[in-house]
Amino acid sequence: QVQLAESGGGLVQAGGSLRLSCAASGRTFSSYVMGWFRQAPGKEREFVAVISRSGSTTYYVNSVKGRFTISRGNAKNTVYLQMNSLKPEDTAVYYCAVGSDSIATMAGGRADYWGQGTQVTVSS
Repeated sequence: QVQLAESGGGLVQAGGSLRLSCAASGRTFSSYVMGWFRQAPGKEREFVAVISRSGSTTYYVNSVKGRFTISRGNAKNTVYLQMNSLKPEDTAVYYCAVGSDSIATMAGGRADYWGQGTQVTVSS
């Protein structure tokens, strides 16, 4: 019923930037928190960033603070992740996520809906 479509991934050299986009369809999402997770090869999926329903509050995993910025579109069914100063350690499949609970819940690793993922590869 709910579909999330990520885009914007690709190959970039260390120090470069990428902007990921996620568009939700199937229903309105103004009442949901939205965020991003990532999964590197051989690693567990980890939380990256989340934004509140209003877009006024954000939270990031420590490893991306100061480099990544999450934002929510005016329509509230879109979410973006601006990634600057990319490092090889950021290489992963990035997943858009939607949650019906709090920011804390998503930061703890739980979400209700997931996108298919978009590959981000950072070369050295």
